[in-house]
Amino acid sequence: MISVIIPTYNEASHIKWTIQKIRQYDEANLIKQIIVADGKSTDDTGRIASEEGANVVISPSKGRAAQMNYGASFASQNILYFIHADTLPVKGFTNDILTTINKGFNAGCFMLSFDYGHWFLKANCWFTRFDVDAFRYGDQSLFVNAADFKKVNGFSEKHIVFEDYQIIRQLKNTGPFAIIKKPVLTSARKYLDNGIFKVQGIFYLMYFLYKLGYSQQQLVSTYKRLIKQDKL
Repeated sequence: MISVIIPTYNEASHIKWTIQKIRQYDEANLIKQIIVADGKSTDDTGRIASEEGANVVISPSKGRAAQMNYGASFASQNILYFIHADTLPVKGFTNDILTTINKGFNAGCFMLSFDYGHWFLKANCWFTRFDVDAFRYGDQSLFVNAADFKKVNGFSEKHIVFEDYQIIRQLKNTGPFAIIKKPVLTSARKYLDNGIFKVQGIFYLMYFLYKLGYSQQQLVSTYKRLIKQDKL
């Protein structure tokens, strides 16, 4: 059975639709919990999520890594599924996850697609089928055996950004990692607000700075300087 964990911060415009689609696309009826780990939103995220039947918990610390760890601490099932509030799963995703776990994979993700049909975004999404770090995005969601999640001590809360890269590298040391060849659907709002080519270029710049060993503080400072957003 599966516990779903959704980190949120001011996601009132997305969270209702996301929770509804998670339930609708759980054709195998494997989801026993939807946990919304909120970073002290100032909008109606928590109220809306509660009305949709989610278990809303307020994380003591803001940040995806900390919030996802906190949400996972309330999980009761043996498979954890982490998904962002502005991302929708693929139809039948829970059956895909269970089938993959039963094949011996301890963790994995889905491919990516955007809700905006620009050719450049489609091209970038095509590459998410490959097991290459540069083409891994947190928006692809993540499923993992609860035991393996505990084995790697969850997400590194030292990571304000690239927490997904860090945990995937750790999980690959505990067992095989799968990429399910079906795409989740995520919001392109950041690209539309800042410019499609600009944002993708910044993401690759950030990735290379991360690989070069730049500190989290340096990475966050660079990100805030280059991209208009209100999440970090």
